[in-house]
Amino acid sequence: MALCSPSHPAPASTVTAVADYIQIPTPAGKFDALTAGPQDGRPVLLLHGFPEAAVEWSEQLAVLGGAECFAVAPDQRGYSPGVRPQQVSDYRMTELVDDVLAIAEHFGWDRFDLVGHDWGAVVAWTTAAAHPERIRTLTAVSIPHPDPFNAALREDEDQATRSAYIQEFRSSTAEKALLADNAKKLRRIYYPGVPEHHVDDYVQRLTEPGALTAALNWYRAARYNSREIGPVEVPTLFAWSTEDVAVGSTAALATADHVTGPYRFEMLEDVSHWIPEEAPDTFTRLLLQHLLAHQT
Repeated sequence: MALCSPSHPAPASTVTAVADYIQIPTPAGKFDALTAGPQDGRPVLLLHGFPEAAVEWSEQLAVLGGAECFAVAPDQRGYSPGVRPQQVSDYRMTELVDDVLAIAEHFGWDRFDLVGHDWGAVVAWTTAAAHPERIRTLTAVSIPHPDPFNAALREDEDQATRSAYIQEFRSSTAEKALLADNAKKLRRIYYPGVPEHHVDDYVQRLTEPGALTAALNWYRAARYNSREIGPVEVPTLFAWSTEDVAVGSTAALATADHVTGPYRFEMLEDVSHWIPEEAPDTFTRLLLQHLLAHQT
């Protein structure tokens, strides 16, 4: 299935961001999602990160849909009200990967392109490692392959310092701290990089009853996850930015050693953690190039 992209697609910032809202029924519940493009187009699944939602991918959805792909961006487990279990263990990685496969099954996709940012990238890396026969290409944004990232957490002082916030998010007082004073601390997470109208959308969603707890449970459930996921053999694009306060260069540079398939590493200068929203034109161009390079 070919990607019907023009040779020089319009920049994301000039494309009208039009997406359709749908619900995707799965055994776990109904996922809210945004889609763009024809349903018989090349399937691309985009997974958002913390603390965001499917609207993170608004610019990419518009461009992919215009390129005749069928792009689907779900609000992931806990972010969709219809899939918001209360137990921390329900947010372990095996459940999150099963959600990806269940969404693919709903659409009848044998193979698909998988894109993930932040926690969505962790899910995407893990899915690609465990189910390479299902993934045509992987695009991971901001978060390196989990194996070198976990090693950096243990061995690299810089990465350990950058990741100190994780323990705060796992604490029982995290919700209260993030939502205090009109969600001042939650709003601060998005700066710089996330457009104001997206910040307002995210904060409104996460102030709904149970929503922030569900999002934080991704961090709290990490103790249930496997220590290593192993190498990734599918064609992979990894985009990392130099001004990412959460992820240092150690794991980013080491990721190449954990991909056995075709690999492309792109370092975005002077861009923060929020690559898809802060640098949509640059990132979407890289994504389209990656898809066009691997069409079989």
